[in-house]
Amino acid sequence: MVLMSGGIPAVSSVRIKDIATLKGYRKEQLVGYSLVVGLDGTGDGRRSLVTSQAVRNMLQNFGITVNDDRLYTRNVAAVMVTAHITPFSKKGSMADVIVSSLGDASSLEGGTLLMTPLVGKNNQVYAFAQGSVSIGGVNIETIGGERYRKNYALVGRVPDGAVIEKEIPVDWGSDGTLELVLKEPDFTTVSRMATAIDSAFGSRIATPLDAASLSVQIPDDFSSRAGIVTMVASLESITVSPDQIAKVVINERTGTVVIGKNVKLTTAAVVQGNLTVKISAFPVISQPQPFSQGQTVVVPQTVTDVSEQGGDKVMVLNEPATVSDLAKTLNALNVSARDIISIFQALKQSGSLKARLVIM
Repeated sequence: MVLMSGGIPAVSSVRIKDIATLKGYRKEQLVGYSLVVGLDGTGDGRRSLVTSQAVRNMLQNFGITVNDDRLYTRNVAAVMVTAHITPFSKKGSMADVIVSSLGDASSLEGGTLLMTPLVGKNNQVYAFAQGSVSIGGVNIETIGGERYRKNYALVGRVPDGAVIEKEIPVDWGSDGTLELVLKEPDFTTVSRMATAIDSAFGSRIATPLDAASLSVQIPDDFSSRAGIVTMVASLESITVSPDQIAKVVINERTGTVVIGKNVKLTTAAVVQGNLTVKISAFPVISQPQPFSQGQTVVVPQTVTDVSEQGGDKVMVLNEPATVSDLAKTLNALNVSARDIISIFQALKQSGSLKARLVIM
C-alpha cells in the first residue's frame, strides 16, 4: 500500500436528503415461519422434529391425517422468512423476502415458499409471502463424497414475494412542524443545516434541537398536505457541507489504512527499520557406525538469517504537519502497510496524531 502525497480536497456540498431523514420514517422489520417444498431430497431429515410437526399441522388443515412413522420430509425444509417495508408502502404493494433454513437441510434450490404471514414487533400481520425461492448458487454432494458448492444454498430470496396487507401509520407535519434527524449526529452539521434552510426559504423556520435533530416550522403557504410534500421535496434538495471528525481507520486483517479529512500532526520524528528473520530447515541423513547395530535417521537442520534494512532513515514532520506531509514521509521511507499501521499507532500513543484512531 502507498499513501498518495496529494492534498485531500475539502468536502463538497451534499443534499440534506443524503445525510438526514424525517423523524418517524423508519422501516418495519417483519418475520415469519413457514415451509419450503419441492426440494430434490435436500430438505430436512427425520431429526428435524419442527419440520415434521409443521408438515403434519399443514396437512391437518387440509383434512389429511398422516402416520408419524410414514412421514418423509426430505423434500421439505423449515425456514424463517424476513422482510422489511417502508412507512409509505401501500396495501397491495410488493416487497422482497429473505428465506433462511432453520433445520438440517443441505440446499433450498428449486424450492417454493408456502404462504407465510409476516408479523411486526407488535405481533400484527403486515404482509403475506409466497413464491419460488432463488438462491443464486448450488450445493451438490455425490455418493462418492465429492462436493461442489457455489455461493450459499441455505439462504434464498423471493423477489416481490410479499404482498402488503397493512400499512404503517405515519404521523408527520400534523403539528405544523417537521423534524429532520441526522444519520450521523454532529453539532456543526446540524447548525449548518439550519442556516441553509433559513436561507433557502428566506425566513427563520429551522431550529436545531440537539446534535442529531432539527425542527422546521411549516410556513402557511405549505400547510396543506400537498404543500407539505412540496416542502419536504424542497428540504431534501438543499445542499450543505457536513463537518467531519478527524479520524484514521485501520483494518489490521487486510492492512488497509484510511485517513479522513482534518487529520493533523504535531512535530514528530519517524524512524523506520525493517527487520527480517528467515529460518530455513533441511533434512540431514545420519548414518550409524559400522557394526554398531544403529539405525539410519533423518535429522532436521535449521539455518537462521537475520537482516535489517532502512534503519538509517529518519524523517521529521514539522508542525503543523498535514496528511500530505505524512504521505510524503511514509512514501520516502518505502514502508509497507503493516509498518504504516504500527507508525500510526505509535504517533497516537506519542500524542502527535490529533485524530481518533479506529482499529477494526
